[in-house]
Amino acid sequence: MRLTFLGTGTSFGVPVVGCTCRTCTSSDPRDARTRHGALLELPGGRLLVDAPPELRLQLVREGVDRVDAVWITHPHADHLHGLDDLRVFTTRLRITLPALVAREHVEEIRSRFPYIFSEFEPPPGTTKPLIRIVPHSGEGELEVLGARIQAIAVPHGPMTAYGFRVGSLGYITDAKTLPPSALAALEGIETLVLNALWWGDPHPTHFNVEEAVEAARLTGARETYLVHLTHRVLHGELEDRLPRDIHPAYDGLTLEIKP
Repeated sequence: MRLTFLGTGTSFGVPVVGCTCRTCTSSDPRDARTRHGALLELPGGRLLVDAPPELRLQLVREGVDRVDAVWITHPHADHLHGLDDLRVFTTRLRITLPALVAREHVEEIRSRFPYIFSEFEPPPGTTKPLIRIVPHSGEGELEVLGARIQAIAVPHGPMTAYGFRVGSLGYITDAKTLPPSALAALEGIETLVLNALWWGDPHPTHFNVEEAVEAARLTGARETYLVHLTHRVLHGELEDRLPRDIHPAYDGLTLEIKP
């Protein structure tokens, strides 16, 4: 399996509009963080994780010419509002993309994009994304693109976000804690992706860096990559301060993952 980080930033992105802090004006390209997204290459095709507002730019940057399915972690704008950019794949490849969505989030996503998830027919000569929602319960395993994927529910304030495990990879974003059910699902993983905002101040719906490090230790993962990072952390300083097995991810980073 191959995992590419399309976007590793939080909801404001980095640089933040109008900000002149050290991170927002950094010359290190790893400090430029678009909103959260990833691409996971599975035996049967490419799974897109979330559809952030910069999705088109991310896909162009990485030279992506095909997506075969989508995993939506939760319906916050920074994870969802690039959904229309999938139209290029459904039009060119003449396919309907399956979008795996927890059952509790289905109606909100449908209401956000009524022109996609309705009987609306675009005028002749125009197109709309062809996306088929595949609801899941948030528990157990699903067959996705030739792989067994286990959904993992994590608390994200009043909402539940859904990460997953596939093989030796655990992927969790927008979590505040890892409940016992999540830790059980992640047992034995080698690579963990986990959200972290900044050092210090706690946040009501996300891990800070210290909390993410502690959570990573609970999983026993051999390597952990932090995403959903804010402009309050510089990539280079994170590298220097983090334990050797925990790394800040950056846009465009690619990992080879054991099945």
